[in-house]
Amino acid sequence: MATKSTVVTPERFASGMTFERYLTYIASPENLKREATGGAPRRDLSAQVRAWYEASRLSEAQTAALRWLASQPGGPAKILAISEDWSSDCRRDIPMLARMAEAASLELRIFTRDGQKWSKSNRPTLAEAPDSNADLMAEFLNEKNGQTWQSIPVAVFYTKDLEYLYHYIEFPAIYHKDRVRGHMSAARSGETPEQAQERSNREFMALQQSPFFKIWACAGVDEMITALHRLTWGA
Repeated sequence: MATKSTVVTPERFASGMTFERYLTYIASPENLKREATGGAPRRDLSAQVRAWYEASRLSEAQTAALRWLASQPGGPAKILAISEDWSSDCRRDIPMLARMAEAASLELRIFTRDGQKWSKSNRPTLAEAPDSNADLMAEFLNEKNGQTWQSIPVAVFYTKDLEYLYHYIEFPAIYHKDRVRGHMSAARSGETPEQAQERSNREFMALQQSPFFKIWACAGVDEMITALHRLTWGA
């Protein structure tokens, strides 16, 4: 989806946060006073994001492939990411984007999705939230199940001249998140709705600490690299 008109100018791209700055921002009073999912209070999750980054490495094949892609004429040189730390998908994939950027000397810039308020709009605008990055988010909305979603993370790849190449949204294709969460959320025999919700949250937290999240993190990298490779032969 190469947008015909874009708000991603060189100046706008450069205004995004580096990964290290993003880690600092997550723990800042400025970030912690913003709303989290559904308007809930925000927690400092910077230690989780940093720990995931420190424990994550690309494989030799992933690193070699990225470096090859970056060396091609019109290859990837810049990554724009849209993230919120309350999102488990962002906590999984943003550190991997940082590793990808390091591996191939790509320039990564990270933008928050929301302003002070958590956005529930299907088609966000700056008129609704002038302190947000709604105009960036509006370029990369997720269309699924007949609806439009502000799914994150978004990772947009550009050439060194900021020409659009490809973008990735939310999670890799092999992670059937909607089915997984639906199964977890379904009430078991004898459970009250409150008990089902508590158990579902506990199971999802355990899943995030399991080897499967690491597999899906690697799958996200593979999916991005594969999509960028297709561009080298015009697909």
